[in-house]
Amino acid sequence: MLNYTKYKHPNATSWVTFVHGAGGSSSIWFKQVREFKKHFNVLLLDLRGHGNSKPNLKDAFDEQYTFDSITNDIVEVIDFEKIEKSHFIGISLGTILIRNLAEKYPERVESMIMGGAIMKLNLRSQILMRLGVFLKSMVPYLWLYKFFAFVIMPNRNHRESRLLFVREAKKLYQKEFIRWFKLTSEINPLLRFFRAADIKIPTLYVMGEEDYLFLPTIKKVADAHEYSNLFIIENCGHVVNVEEPKLFNNMVIGYLNGMK
Repeated sequence: MLNYTKYKHPNATSWVTFVHGAGGSSSIWFKQVREFKKHFNVLLLDLRGHGNSKPNLKDAFDEQYTFDSITNDIVEVIDFEKIEKSHFIGISLGTILIRNLAEKYPERVESMIMGGAIMKLNLRSQILMRLGVFLKSMVPYLWLYKFFAFVIMPNRNHRESRLLFVREAKKLYQKEFIRWFKLTSEINPLLRFFRAADIKIPTLYVMGEEDYLFLPTIKKVADAHEYSNLFIIENCGHVVNVEEPKLFNNMVIGYLNGMK
């Protein structure tokens, strides 16, 4: 089972589950925990191979990595904790897992908060991914990760986010990185389906104005899907919860409290 941390609120009944992206860990939410646990029960997950969810010789994580199998890791935790329904907050690749969970188990998802959401890989992204597939077994994974982090978060004001993710990525093993990278083979058809299907679950996209790779598609998706809203943070890049934590926290907590 995944490593996780929970914070129980003395009175609240609603749960908020945080899902980080590839190469990160639950520690990327350190600027959210204090505020969110004032209002909700909070669940923080380390995805397989990340943070303290490290594989070992007898670990079930040795199976093939797919978006469905990783999504089921999350469901296993909320089942174990007897959480019938939760708000889910994700960043980057974590938003894909949340949307996949909502497709498979819509009754478990109260709302989706999608920070730095990924709904399409543009031509530039696809070229980068193909380059990564070609080089993944020939160069140290950290070189690739630093390169991708710089492409996604290139500006000076993105530096904190970039360094945070690179620091967390150093805790991965080369073999683990390759397992996650192989997921790119199934990402395009999955995202194409997500863009076409209006899931009708309340969804808030929180995007940085400078998230050049992913924001254009999210604007179209938010316009097309009835239950979706988009909040754009000025002078901010991909990792909105780290670059603008106060604004992110206020916006998301206000949105979730408004649903009560």
